[in-house]
Amino acid sequence: MSDVHIRLAEIIQALSQALDLTEGQPPGHCIRCCYIGTAIGREIGLPESELQDLYYTLLLKDLGCSSNAARICELYLADDLSFKRDFKLVDGSLSQILRFVIGHTGMKVALAERFRSILNILQNGGEISTELIQTRCQRGADIARQMRFSEKVAEGILGLDEHWDGGGKPDGKAGEGIPLFSRIALIAQVIDVFQMSNGPQSALNEINKREGSWFDPEVVDVFSRVAARSGFWEVLNSSSLEAKVLASEPGQHVIMADEDYLDDIAAAFAKVIDAKSPYTSGHSDRVAFFTDIIAEELGIDFERRRLLRRAALLHDIGKLGVSNSVLDKPGKLDDAEWLQMRRHAEFSEQILSNIGAFSGAAKIGGAHHERLDGTGYPRGLTERDIPMDVRIVSTADVFDALTADRPYRDAMPISQALSILREGAGKSHDPLCIEALARALGRAPLQQATWRRSLVGRKSLSFSGIS
Repeated sequence: MSDVHIRLAEIIQALSQALDLTEGQPPGHCIRCCYIGTAIGREIGLPESELQDLYYTLLLKDLGCSSNAARICELYLADDLSFKRDFKLVDGSLSQILRFVIGHTGMKVALAERFRSILNILQNGGEISTELIQTRCQRGADIARQMRFSEKVAEGILGLDEHWDGGGKPDGKAGEGIPLFSRIALIAQVIDVFQMSNGPQSALNEINKREGSWFDPEVVDVFSRVAARSGFWEVLNSSSLEAKVLASEPGQHVIMADEDYLDDIAAAFAKVIDAKSPYTSGHSDRVAFFTDIIAEELGIDFERRRLLRRAALLHDIGKLGVSNSVLDKPGKLDDAEWLQMRRHAEFSEQILSNIGAFSGAAKIGGAHHERLDGTGYPRGLTERDIPMDVRIVSTADVFDALTADRPYRDAMPISQALSILREGAGKSHDPLCIEALARALGRAPLQQATWRRSLVGRKSLSFSGIS
């Protein structure tokens, strides 16, 4: 395949909107932060090379946020999306934290269970907060490195929750010991949260109140100059902001992504997706692996298989917009929860369709829960409307779901999973894909190195009886 060259900023901007989902923020949060933060960087006088790193730090600041979602649900017995959204309005004072904890912990559980959770948080709050932030920041930095961003970008993400006075997390860094990119990203985040919630004056009041505690006083002064300029707030909240931020990418040249880089970006973002739930750890990698061996068995060429692998890695990106209280629920979902779960396919299609490089994956992301007999979702498509590419990824997806642990059951043996697929052949899934998978799995012991590497985190699998 000849390399295609696609704007990296275009891809990262679109992917950043998936990060907005998992943080419970209004669409475009990371893009607005990028506009705010790069304006600060330019006012400070950063050279173009540093502005470029700052630009990507701001777009990707929330890369690790999905990794603490399940833990938040477990500790606070709460919807992680609304919890994260509302917590960003807390200024860190003891009174606000107490009100937040009491008002957001266990609101839908029995009183005794709620009391125990609140007591645990009040007794161990510092340790819990450090754990959640450390997980988020370290994971985000690691994924940024995998996406080939510089160490300055990784360090900027790692230090996002550090405070100027040393009272932040996870390392309690203070003053200029905090990376400048982190200092800018934190203030940009708070500015956007408060201006979206209560308007520009609210944002200005908040950063002035936290000057010298959360925020570098110099950065506060710089932003005050930026904010006073005519049109700043209007542009920040305009419908053309996304295009403006894309057009203003710093640097002497526009960074382009070739085919190998696109593979790396898809693989890295799959880690963001799978970190959302402990039950989906490694899911996207395994679906990509099963997709590839089905496609190979069906005689599909390398170029199309490469696109299929990317689609498989990103098919569940919409789950970033679903609460872990739904994703990890051990019992049956009620009607409202099921509706929320079903929406993840729509979210996947919506996000991927905005990325030119991954637009081919949008159809697969939106249709991977459709069934040949029309009983799937979200559109109830029937056989004639479901392309082979969708059928391949759908088969791989269900096979992995059956052979992995889920909140409501243990993993099934491979033979049982194949039997279930075969029972639904022609109704739920394509029999050609099912038999291609069975043949490929039958040869899997001959490719043990690839097999083991592709099934990281999976319980031991038995290959007996899978022909």
